[in-house]
Amino acid sequence: MTNATVTYLFDPLCGWCYGATPMLDRLAASGIALDLLPTGLFSGAGARPMDAGFAAHAWDNDQRIERLSGQRFTQAYLDNVLNVRGTLLDSGAATLGIVAAGVNDPNCRLSALKAIQHARYVDGRDIVTVNGVADVLTDAGMADAAEMLKAPAEALLAAHRELVGRGRALFRRLHANGVPSLAVIRNEAPRLIGANALFGSYDNLIAHIQAA
Repeated sequence: MTNATVTYLFDPLCGWCYGATPMLDRLAASGIALDLLPTGLFSGAGARPMDAGFAAHAWDNDQRIERLSGQRFTQAYLDNVLNVRGTLLDSGAATLGIVAAGVNDPNCRLSALKAIQHARYVDGRDIVTVNGVADVLTDAGMADAAEMLKAPAEALLAAHRELVGRGRALFRRLHANGVPSLAVIRNEAPRLIGANALFGSYDNLIAHIQAA
């Protein structure tokens, strides 16, 4: 792993990214440095209304993700998120909150992502509005990030543009099919690791990282 960076491309509203979180935890716990880059998949032009068709499609996928990863998708999520009409699938606020959490320490992006994912998929909470995300960050002990999110300064907005820009550029360079995607960057040359490796055995994932 010498001279290598492991980069994780994600969107906080991606159920498969939620399913991959236990593997990220194990990588981080093993001492592997992770660089989390949001791709803005479900923000801006990628945001969409939560209609009945999409909700049914998402729930079917979520059940598969739960079987593969052990991550919980609860009745509260089904009732209060998927089955509520008139809301948007929009990761803009959540992504900005994750960037805010990592302003002083990039390692905090993972903690913020996990808090936001748990709030949505387990607790059935709102993480598509600024106030909803700010409440989640505050409850997770990230009150400073919550305050930054509610009144974003230009420095935060610039950091957000830079991170999402890097995420999108790497996504295109890798010709990735979607998120989650994992890349090993060694001597400035990125190599894509298939998303399937995030849902198999940990030893297999490590072997992929070492071989990249």
